[in-house]
Amino acid sequence: MFDFSLGEMLVVAVVALVVLGPERLPKAARFAGLWVRKARAQWYSMKNELEHELADEELKRSLRESQKTLQDARTQVLDAVSDAQRTVEQSVEPETKRDE
Repeated sequence: MFDFSLGEMLVVAVVALVVLGPERLPKAARFAGLWVRKARAQWYSMKNELEHELADEELKRSLRESQKTLQDARTQVLDAVSDAQRTVEQSVEPETKRDE
């Protein structure tokens, strides 16, 4: 997440030792570690929630596309049935006229 070199971390440790002193440094380090862990947990939680939301949206989009494809296929089938029905009616119509 952050790019700290060993030298930079050593400088921060020396400054913290000088500012806080040897008595309060361990407590401050634990406190900083706690906040870093909380921030990291919050980050992972937000990341997972966002990934789930994106997956849900992708699934909804896929379902809408599938529904549209099915509706198009239904329309084509109904058109084909209607055409077949018209063809049958037209072929039966001349025969009924001949019988009269």
